Parts: sequence; structure tokens; C-alpha cells
Amino acid sequence: MSKALISVNHISLSHHGKKVLDDVSFELKTGEFITLIGPNGAGKSSLIKILLGLITPNDGKIKKSKHIRLGYTPQKFIPNEFIPISVIDFLKLNQKTNAQFLADTATLTGIETLLHLSLKNLSGGEMQRVLLTRALLAKPNVLILDEPAQNLDVNGQMHLYKLIQDIHKQQNCAVLMVSHDLHRVMKESTQVLCLYHHICCMGQPEAILKNAQFNDLFADQMDELMATYEHHHNHEHKH
Repeated sequence: MSKALISVNHISLSHHGKKVLDDVSFELKTGEFITLIGPNGAGKSSLIKILLGLITPNDGKIKKSKHIRLGYTPQKFIPNEFIPISVIDFLKLNQKTNAQFLADTATLTGIETLLHLSLKNLSGGEMQRVLLTRALLAKPNVLILDEPAQNLDVNGQMHLYKLIQDIHKQQNCAVLMVSHDLHRVMKESTQVLCLYHHICCMGQPEAILKNAQFNDLFADQMDELMATYEHHHNHEHKH
């Protein structure tokens, strides 16, 4: 059995007396693709910040493999319009990389024609590809993606998710992705983790679809999702 790259053990976090995360535990192992889903305000971004070491939980522990190399793309990144910086200079910022590896990675993510453009002039889809390229330059074995397709149109979302899937398969890096796109979640993930301050359910996509708590949390999206998968089942919702 492969050793966990990240182990999250009984993490709890409160903010102004309100529970943001409550007794959260899971593991991310080599080659896994875990998608983290949950309603707005469920604690997803706080959990990501804890994993990155940006905030400290009130209780619990995070264990990381000593061989871990993290790559991260934030949910939102707005470049300073008063600081002119090219894409290639942004990619090199605060990290050492050789020119050939940078060129190869830019080709992989499809940004080779953008390298000498100004960062502030990029579209949303172009910016997400640049952020993903920067994350890959760290040669990660864990890629943490916080809603990478949030501000993209449907076509842009499809292309970005396909790219992430290809990277996962080709480089065998573990992926932890926060996403609202249930259709995509069900297609790509090895595990789905459904968070609403605590872990409501976790498992393979097919099993999650049948989970009553998952159905309750995403009731407004379930009809469309089920139509997509032509998956019919009967269950009772337990509150």
C-alpha cells in the first residue's frame, strides 16, 4: 500500500468562535486524484490554507512526507497593473529553473506563445494556464488546485480539466482539487471528499452519488447530474 504524501489527522479550526472545520481526517497518496467539494462557506479554502502551512489549526495535525514537493494554484490571482511583468519573468520569479524545462512545461500547458506578453493582459483562461505552469515548475508530486476553472467559460473549463487530467496521468503526481463542477468531479476523481465543516462523505465517485448527505447538499444540481450519467436509484434522504 502506498504511503501517504499528506495525512490530515483530526483537524479543527474556529474563527471568531464559529467552527470552520470540525475533526477533519483524510490521506492523499501517490497517484490519487481527490476532488474536494462542498457548498460556499464549507471550509474548503481554509483546509487548503492549512495544508499549505498558511494558517495553523486549533486542533489536530498535518503530516507530510519528507519527499513532498508541492505545487499550488490559487483560486484567484490579480496581477498588479502598475508593475509591468512578462509571463516568463513571472514564471521565473523566486524559483530556479533551467530554460529547457521551462520551455517544455510551457509547451505542455500550451502557453508558449504567451511567454513574452504582459501578465496583466492575459484572459482568465490564459492566466490559469500560466499559474498551472508556475506550479509545475516546482516538479511537484502533489498538486493543489483551488477551483482552477472558476472564472472560465464552458469551453475553457473543459480544456483546463483535460490538461489537469493529462498532467495527473503523465506525471503521476497526486492531485487535490477544489471544484464546484460536479460533472467533471465524477469523471476524473479517484476519490471525492464532500466537506461541510466536517467530512460528510468520502469515497469513489459512484458511491458518493448514492450518498444521502451528498444528495441533500447538492439537491439543486442533482437532477442535471443524474441526467448526465443516466444513473437511476432510489433512496430516502435522512436529515
